Amino acid sequence: MNGQRDDGSESELIWPRGRNETEEQRADRRWNELLQEVRVIQTGVQILFGFLLTVVFTQRFATLSAADRTLYVITLLLGASTTGALVGTVTFHRMVAGHRLKPQTVLWASRLALVGVVLLLGTVASALLLILRLALSGSAAPWVVTGLVLWFVVCWFVLPAWVLRHYSSSE
Repeated sequence: MNGQRDDGSESELIWPRGRNETEEQRADRRWNELLQEVRVIQTGVQILFGFLLTVVFTQRFATLSAADRTLYVITLLLGASTTGALVGTVTFHRMVAGHRLKPQTVLWASRLALVGVVLLLGTVASALLLILRLALSGSAAPWVVTGLVLWFVVCWFVLPAWVLRHYSSSE
C-alpha cells in the first residue's frame, strides 16, 4: 500500500491492517515488545530511585523543612511503587509461565506496566517539585512542575490515545 490511497494519490494515508499470526504468535510478539518497553523505562526508574535512596544521607537533607521531608518521603514511596509495578510485569510472567496463559499474561502485565508509567509520572512530578522548591525562589516551582506534568501527560497518554482513536476509526 505504501501510504497511498486506492486512487494513487497520497493525500490520505492508508495503513495495512493486522498481521497474519495466531493468537499465541501475537501473544509472544506482544510479550517481547512489552519486555523491551519495560527494559527501557526500568533503567530510568532504577537511576531515579537509586538517586532518591541516597538523598537522605547527604548533609543538605538535615536542613530540609518538614514539608520538604514529607515531599521526599512521598517521592521515595512513589519511586518504590513504580519499581514494584515495573518489576511486577516480569515476575507476573515468571509466576504463570508454562501454564498456557500467555495472552492473559500479556494483558495483565501490560496493565501493570501502564500502572508503573502512571506511578512514574507521580514520582517524576514529586521529585521535580522537591528539587525545584529548593532551586527556585518564590512560588514558581509548582507552576513549572504543573507545566511539565501536562507535557508528560500529552506525550505519554494524550498523543497515543489520539493516534489510536484517529487511525482506528478510519478503517
